[in-house]
Amino acid sequence: MWGLFMQADVVVKVVMLLLIVASIWSWAIIFEKILKMRRMRRRANEFEDAFWSGGSLEDLYDRMGSHPADPMSSIFSSAMREWRRSAAKGLTQRSNDLRASLRDRLDQIMHLTINREMEALEKRMTFLASVGSTAPFVGLFGTVWGIMNSFQAIAASKNTSLAVVAPGIAEALFATALGLVAAIPAVVAYNKLSSDLGRYAGRLEGFATEFGSILSRQLDEGR
Repeated sequence: MWGLFMQADVVVKVVMLLLIVASIWSWAIIFEKILKMRRMRRRANEFEDAFWSGGSLEDLYDRMGSHPADPMSSIFSSAMREWRRSAAKGLTQRSNDLRASLRDRLDQIMHLTINREMEALEKRMTFLASVGSTAPFVGLFGTVWGIMNSFQAIAASKNTSLAVVAPGIAEALFATALGLVAAIPAVVAYNKLSSDLGRYAGRLEGFATEFGSILSRQLDEGR
């Protein structure tokens, strides 16, 4: 493979280098996303165990501090922060309109937090999609260029023997192979990670709905 790279045309070398860099960067993103999703799921499980343990939500919020460790904790923290501010102003004990406005504000805060956290988790996913869709065509460009060089070699030497044609065809096929090596893992990983992120987003949405119901029930009981 090193020999094929060294004997390739400058343009084909650039194509190969681009595909190799894209493949390496794609694998770095894939491993980072897989490890991060595992960590987020583990922390979400730990948080849910603490949340549903029956303890005080105020105590749980105090233990978490101002730096939540995962998106689910961030949702809880943002809602509790607004809840405390409203309670300090006495909004939880006032008219039905004010309590309804507080419910809407809490729901909006939690959904904004979900969107912000998911946007952070989905960072660099676009690169995987781009590599998966464009790498084969970049490799095809290298293939076309290599075949053009083969025809030029035939025209220059006026010899159609395999020894004249083979080097250009070999480097062309190598560029195609590199395009597939970069594209296939990126496409598979993108589909898998997108599915995992979708399930995780649904889990966050479900928690936000349940937590919103708990806060709404506390508002009704505080009349």
